[in-house]
Amino acid sequence: MESTARTQAPTNDEQSNVTYTIGELAREFDITLRSIRFYEDQGLLSPTRVGTTRIFSRRDRGRLSLICRAKRLGFSLKIIKTFLDLYESGNHQVDQMRFVLDKAKERIKVLEQQRVDLEQTLKELHAITAEVSARLGTGPSA
Repeated sequence: MESTARTQAPTNDEQSNVTYTIGELAREFDITLRSIRFYEDQGLLSPTRVGTTRIFSRRDRGRLSLICRAKRLGFSLKIIKTFLDLYESGNHQVDQMRFVLDKAKERIKVLEQQRVDLEQTLKELHAITAEVSARLGTGPSA
């Protein structure tokens, strides 16, 4: 099945009719078909079906874009689902922004601690390699 997306910018009426195949989305976001099916199974995406063919809307594409970005930032699927569900609620913008702000702050805190831990681990490993190299008489190596 071919996408209705075109090289010219669609009008507002045409935008609501733009659809994508699972293969097109997989290529665009550089993820596997299996990942997209998994996100569907988890309730994160809800394509329409024509027989066994999945038809993804602009909404599905937008949600997949958010899923991929959130995954790259290290958020769990549970948090991503909550975020997407908030988008469906009536007061979605304020609730969604507060949720994202809280989760982003939590993630920053975790990553900063991981950076401290990583720097400490690197110091210890450099000390070990220098000590062992000295004992072997080979000198420190990078």
